[in-house]
Amino acid sequence: MSAESDLQSFRNALANAKSVVVLAGAGLSAGSGIPTYRGQNGLWKTQDEQKVATPEGFKENPSKVWQWYHWRRDMCLQAQPNAAHRAIAALAVPSVRGRLLPSLKSEKPPLFVTQNFDGLSLRALEDLSDTLSPAEMNIARERLIEMHGSAFKTICLQCKHVNFTYDRPLSPALANVTRENAGELDIPVDQLPRCGGPNWKGSNRYGRCGGLLRPAVVWFGEVPDGLGEIARELNWTELLIVVGTSSLVYPAAGFAKTVKDRGGKVAIFTLEPTESDRNADFLFVGPCEETLPNALGI
Repeated sequence: MSAESDLQSFRNALANAKSVVVLAGAGLSAGSGIPTYRGQNGLWKTQDEQKVATPEGFKENPSKVWQWYHWRRDMCLQAQPNAAHRAIAALAVPSVRGRLLPSLKSEKPPLFVTQNFDGLSLRALEDLSDTLSPAEMNIARERLIEMHGSAFKTICLQCKHVNFTYDRPLSPALANVTRENAGELDIPVDQLPRCGGPNWKGSNRYGRCGGLLRPAVVWFGEVPDGLGEIARELNWTELLIVVGTSSLVYPAAGFAKTVKDRGGKVAIFTLEPTESDRNADFLFVGPCEETLPNALGI
């Protein structure tokens, strides 16, 4: 079946779907100024991902990896959710779901799976704190899976404590890291982020043990978060909405085929057509911060 971009047909499919999943990639945040990986001026065009996005790369040179992630973390902190983030977040509002998704079997929002670790989708949800009740907000957070982790979480390699913080810098030595010098500064390992923070005084307690921290992001060769829940949802998904991803990195690259093989439909929102569009029942080409709110009518 050829892909189509007919708005009314997409909206009819949305209204009739009993189960909906949203999958987002780097293109979702491009409109917020966060560079993609493989698109024009993508990060992997100038950086070797094996050196900064693998466990082996971190073991070999944790200083280089931390510098590279710290400037990206700063960039994420400075960015703001765009209209596409806000459109997806709006699906957590019961009245919006009632209008757009009246056939949903569940009273919960659609499962939202993002491959981005920039935190913008979570922040778009938090911006609805005056609209959603505390219980509704908790459910919406639970329905957001950051499958590649978060730039604002760290894991202690020693005690395994996971911490979430928007604080910066994570260590004084990283304060002056920029995109231009990231990876080039001579920062010793003992000056990198550590469990207990920069004022660690020798404690060996859990969460304050002084161990080296690593970014709590999923690197190449590691297992993404939430795959069990994602697989269960995809078993019953009638409509998969794919936003801003080149669908080259597995397992997420296989989600559209999974849905299609089980009789579901796929809507793809992409800046430029790609080979993966062959799975699309509905195709919307252009900046997703424009095409997605328009298609959803939000």
